[in-house]
Amino acid sequence: MKRTATAVWSGGLKDGKGNISTQSGILSNTQYGFSSRFESGAGTNPEELIAAAHAGCFTMALSGQLGEAGMVAEQLSTSAAVTIEKSGDGFSITAIHLDLLAKIPGGDKQAFLAAAERAKAGCPVSKVLNAPITLEAKLET
Repeated sequence: MKRTATAVWSGGLKDGKGNISTQSGILSNTQYGFSSRFESGAGTNPEELIAAAHAGCFTMALSGQLGEAGMVAEQLSTSAAVTIEKSGDGFSITAIHLDLLAKIPGGDKQAFLAAAERAKAGCPVSKVLNAPITLEAKLET
């Protein structure tokens, strides 16, 4: 299974503008740019999208791990914070923090914590953050 997204950018880094679209159409020409990434401008940014993907992936993975442990959550709420910092000549994601609030009637705390650790390690987005990256680049002039 493959999922796709596209980004289109015009102009320079600070004065340019971009749009991101997803295969599903949930994001369709959604604005992003320097000000939405490094300031408080309107639009989204790659780190925000990584945070959303990680929160969603981890929460689904946790639901599966809880099921294997015989627990069903009434509600799981996860927020993800992605930290980007200047390093050397560029920027790097230096930390991702997941903050989870779970409501599991009759849940066992130790089993819950173990399931959360398994979900954190097993979620595909967690895995990709350390995966090798391949690139196929084409230039049209």
